[in-house]
Amino acid sequence: MEPENQTRVSEFLLLGLSEKPEQHLPLFGFFLGMYIVTAIGNIPIMLAIVSDSHLHTPMYFFLANLSLVDICLATTLVPKMLVNLLTHKKAISYAGCFAQMYFFMFFVCTDTLLLTVMAYDRFVAICHPLHYVTKMNPQICGLLVLMAWTFGLLNSILQLLMVMRLSFCKEYEISHFFCDISEVIKLSCSDTLINMILLYFMTGLIGVLPFTVILLSYTQICSSILRIPSSRGKYKAFSTCGSHLSVVSLFYGTGFGEYLSSSGTHSSWKASVASVMYSVVTPMLNPFIYSLRNKDIKESLRRFISRLSFS
Repeated sequence: MEPENQTRVSEFLLLGLSEKPEQHLPLFGFFLGMYIVTAIGNIPIMLAIVSDSHLHTPMYFFLANLSLVDICLATTLVPKMLVNLLTHKKAISYAGCFAQMYFFMFFVCTDTLLLTVMAYDRFVAICHPLHYVTKMNPQICGLLVLMAWTFGLLNSILQLLMVMRLSFCKEYEISHFFCDISEVIKLSCSDTLINMILLYFMTGLIGVLPFTVILLSYTQICSSILRIPSSRGKYKAFSTCGSHLSVVSLFYGTGFGEYLSSSGTHSSWKASVASVMYSVVTPMLNPFIYSLRNKDIKESLRRFISRLSFS
């Protein structure tokens, strides 16, 4: 049992990416630019998919949800970081820290599961094309997206409740630019064994397991593509999943591989850079990967912009 007279801190200090004041303004401009590009890239894609009946298919339905999650994820982290860089302050309130931690876990988990759902969609489209309409009907697609959002919500609530039971006595400096749950747990003066077990278990469940499903899906996809006799048919089949494969590689390559390797070297700066890559850079690049490689998206965006211009 923890002593009842322990003092709970009222705020935490985010050490950020740099402690040098002269670097704050360049970093502010850099992240502000990325945040604006993220909004400019994702919002038109969502609006185009919603307004264009030609894009009311499972693949684009999942893409619209992914774009929404990407905007929400960037919004969870970047605005507070911009305020701290501009004001040269590091403080974040206790409630603000826990709110940021909650939404970060929510959107990262949902993002991961949506990428898994999109891999399953491509698997059914290429490996079982004759059953695609029945296996990916609107009801099933809606259920898959609902499950992704619901599991992300439940995971973040569970983890947040477990962290809220901890006591924070003296240490309150977080070696990160946002309230990362692992860094917050390290500051606690309570017994954190259960928290760490839950954290590693959920990381495996929402990280390793979906990644395994994606790998298995693309193994079957590649096997089916290789059995296509014509080279044109192979290219057409692969082009339908090329954008998603690029996004998956970018997300897991930066978030899963680099973050774990930097954690192994106990470098908080490397961990922060890795977090920037998969939580800020990846949401910024996702819409461009899809729009540049997808003729339907480009045509829909042109029609959408034309309607806005005409109006």
